[in-house]
Amino acid sequence: MSLLIKNPGILTLLQDAGRFGQHSLGLTTGGPMDPLAFKWANRLVSNDVNATALEITVGGFKAEAKSDLVVAVTGAKVDVKVNGQFQSQWQTLKLNAGDELDIAYATEGCRIYLAVAGGFDVSNQFGSTSTVMREGIGGLDGKSIPANEVLPVASPQDKSISFKRLNDVPSYDKHVTLRVIPGYQEHEFSRHDQRMFFYNSFEVSDLADRMGYRLKGPKVNCKIQGILSEGICLGAIQVPADGQPIILMNDRQTIGGYPKIGSVFSLDLAKLAQLTQGASVQFEPISIDQAHNLLHLAKHQFDNTQLEEVSQ
Repeated sequence: MSLLIKNPGILTLLQDAGRFGQHSLGLTTGGPMDPLAFKWANRLVSNDVNATALEITVGGFKAEAKSDLVVAVTGAKVDVKVNGQFQSQWQTLKLNAGDELDIAYATEGCRIYLAVAGGFDVSNQFGSTSTVMREGIGGLDGKSIPANEVLPVASPQDKSISFKRLNDVPSYDKHVTLRVIPGYQEHEFSRHDQRMFFYNSFEVSDLADRMGYRLKGPKVNCKIQGILSEGICLGAIQVPADGQPIILMNDRQTIGGYPKIGSVFSLDLAKLAQLTQGASVQFEPISIDQAHNLLHLAKHQFDNTQLEEVSQ
């Protein structure tokens, strides 16, 4: 079982849920930039939520099924075609051997996920198949998927896959509000600069990728210009000397020496990851207890959402 990648588009990477527990080796987490869309893609094809799928940035992707496959496309809003016929996102799809799958360019959002029943069959490194190009590990030797690559597909554990659809799908706006858990260096920012940060809008710059999103907006000053390098969590908001915040994402470095005003709530990072240059961002504070409760609520909602059965 396999899928021939005829055109990978701008950037296509193999990702599982992420590489955890390896920071002591200097290895970052990797994994999907939009974990919710990634998990739904796997669930729609009856995979474990950690199964290896494709993360397609922006689109322009073309592939050919070399065997009968069951797939799902989630994430950014995009036209999906099989043999030239439009198909639905957020729904289980059947590909027969020889069928061509086209994923156009996203019109809302920018991260698209393609899961196949059984998952892509690639070897893991340090406990994960997630591709981190900066580190050169995961996926296909730490590299993006090239044209004419044939990706092997593992045999599905569930042989009797039913066809399903998710009705309540996420929307991808060009303006988002991100909830922030203040950090222990918050006191190094004056009350004025904290207000500048929380009561103004920032724009996504052209420096936005899997490592981090640099924002443009009013200057946020910090009493200290640098600190001793320390471990960095997902979503940490670094404020360098120019006062323009940088939100660290999945492929971030594991240590850094810029002061941090706080960290973006993990569930909101998917909203940021779906933004492109020129989109706007605002921040609001949230307590760590509120964040903890919201994480449990989100897990309950995902686990208990019923998918609609559809015919093929």
